[in-house]
Amino acid sequence: MADLPADATEAVSGFQFRAAIVEMIQRGASDLHLKGGRPPTIRVNGTLQVLAQPQLKPEELKTLAESLMTPRQLAEFIENKEADFGIGVPGIGRFRTNVYLQRGSIAFVFRAIPYEVRSVRELLLPTVLEEIAAKPRGLVLVTGITGSGKSTALAAIIDHINRNRRVNIITVEDPIEFLHRDQLANVSQREIGTDTLSFAAALKHVLRQDPDVILIGEIRDMETMDTAIKAADTGHLVLSTIHTTDATQTISRVLSFYPPHQHAEIRMLLSTALAAVVSMRLVPRADGKGRVPATEVLINTATVADNIRDTQKALAIPDLIAQGGMSYGMQSFDQSLMRWYQDGIITYDEAVFHSTHPGEFALRVSGVSGTSDRTFSDMGGGERR
Repeated sequence: MADLPADATEAVSGFQFRAAIVEMIQRGASDLHLKGGRPPTIRVNGTLQVLAQPQLKPEELKTLAESLMTPRQLAEFIENKEADFGIGVPGIGRFRTNVYLQRGSIAFVFRAIPYEVRSVRELLLPTVLEEIAAKPRGLVLVTGITGSGKSTALAAIIDHINRNRRVNIITVEDPIEFLHRDQLANVSQREIGTDTLSFAAALKHVLRQDPDVILIGEIRDMETMDTAIKAADTGHLVLSTIHTTDATQTISRVLSFYPPHQHAEIRMLLSTALAAVVSMRLVPRADGKGRVPATEVLINTATVADNIRDTQKALAIPDLIAQGGMSYGMQSFDQSLMRWYQDGIITYDEAVFHSTHPGEFALRVSGVSGTSDRTFSDMGGGERR
């Protein structure tokens, strides 16, 4: 992610690009959207807000694209009609950038990336993530919808490893988002298109680079998943993200990468290779000052491994999470939401809206629970969120 020269961020025709990204940072926005026929728009705490600038013209966005992209990136965009890359704007910040076509004209989305990596505790994530970071091997999947905090949580885990373990960390990202400077660990960050041709090319050689920890920016296909599982199964800690909503869907998604005749084999491999699944949802705070993470955590215990391995039984992940709270630090989304609600951090309406089982959640708040309801059976470990 190269820094842009100052003149690349000045006014483009009538569009004040630098002013837009400055306001984006000042207002704590996560994203900036640029599209022809609409003023610049930012996302603050999950909600889109229009900036007080004129509507953008297609020719302004074309000029902006030519000023922001390298010749290679521009060629990729012309060929594929979309491109991902990162930019650094001196004195303002770093941004993950996607450029694409809509109705034949260019559009952008810029995602703000903090210079400093925040810790697990600063992000109010469950402290069990620090224990996950200490694992010597296994596959850790951080999941959630777009904008749920996956990359930020993953960066916090890598930062914890970097500060506490003398290991070799190799990341493969598209593009590089958070910058990690060597602490106790040795960190090598590789960007697709700049340092390596593709995820497949990088992962083909990564085991020859003496890694202890491998971070894969995102698992998108069977080849990448296959490499991740096998690297974890052969003694490496592998961290990555998948766009799934919870642990059950994540395991199902892993299996979906493979043809049905391989599912038994992959379930066996996954039962030994998986270390944890951390799923995230960001929930607005009651005081309006940002959002907090509701987090589901699945740890691959012997019981969980048996359930993943057994092809004759349906996945019973929610029940296993409910059973593993006190002993292993597991928690469901609804348990996490209940703690935030009980502490007055989020409102009842937001808690119910983001809960997995709204009816059961509402009953529990009113003091009613069924005899078969195990969702809240273990609310111990007050620090976990």
